[in-house]
Amino acid sequence: MKTALARCMFGTAVLAMTGAAAHAATSAEFYRGRTMPVIIGYSAGGGYDLYARVLAQYMGRHIPGNPTLIPQNMPGAGSIRAALYLYTAAPKDGSVIGTFARGMASTALIGEAKLDARKFAWLGSVTKDTSVCISWNTSPIKTWNDAMTHQFTAGGEGAAGDPDIFAKLYKNVFGVKIRLATGFPGTTDITLAMQRGEVDGLCGISWSTIKARYPEWVKGNKIRILLQAAPKRDPELPSVPMAADYAHTAEQKQILDMVIANEQLARPFVAPPGIPAGREAVLRKAFDDTMKDPAFLADARKTMIDINPVSGPEVDAIVAGLYATPKDVVQKAMRAIN
Repeated sequence: MKTALARCMFGTAVLAMTGAAAHAATSAEFYRGRTMPVIIGYSAGGGYDLYARVLAQYMGRHIPGNPTLIPQNMPGAGSIRAALYLYTAAPKDGSVIGTFARGMASTALIGEAKLDARKFAWLGSVTKDTSVCISWNTSPIKTWNDAMTHQFTAGGEGAAGDPDIFAKLYKNVFGVKIRLATGFPGTTDITLAMQRGEVDGLCGISWSTIKARYPEWVKGNKIRILLQAAPKRDPELPSVPMAADYAHTAEQKQILDMVIANEQLARPFVAPPGIPAGREAVLRKAFDDTMKDPAFLADARKTMIDINPVSGPEVDAIVAGLYATPKDVVQKAMRAIN
């Protein structure tokens, strides 16, 4: 009996290995010689753009057939344009991937983006992150208490963009005197306006973006870091107050928790809904393998981007959790960030 069972298990294992090999061969045929677009929902030069370009250099090595990944910027409406392209118009065969605002699931949940974020093939997120509010050194806004009592003109990108979401959240929920100047293609454009004195600063910029793109700002005290928002305090920002410090009611805490849940999806990558299950598995494995690739990690250190990956299944769970938020809380959040 034991011998028969062993033969059965061996046969099952052989079949599984044969199936996996056949599947890998089929995927290699599909991807070999292919050029794969990586859609980036923001203009060149920002954090999302940087992460996508570094990933694109290495992920193709881990996809059977070794396709070439080509970054393509598609800014608009805080990356809603790119998200809708991936959701509705992009090929559903696993030949295109993309990245957009970490808050896209919440944005869709409250009706600002006409999509169901649960339907994307989530490959994973390169890292978790901390969102911060900053002001330029010449601005009269030097501390968060200044922003609570004096007008703080903050730059924004569009409804799904973190700068807009956090500016509206702080204004409508916490009473911060923020005036939102929205419509910039990306954070690079906002920071240029900040340096020209056209805006005081912005909220919803990633601490990882500042470290990677603008380390001289921190070293030269060119910016003031006013506030941080994340599930936990960033150890690199021990003296910067947390948004949770200003959430004094249960309603404020619920709304804030819903918004900052997105910080766990700081640099998300997806494929369109409805791609073949086998190719989704191939792309997820390639993403996971890239996160462990020594050459990718060395390049990440060189470009000063954080790597703290979240897997595709983990993202699925986070998005499902957001969609399980009680309707009354969703309605309150919708009113807060509209």
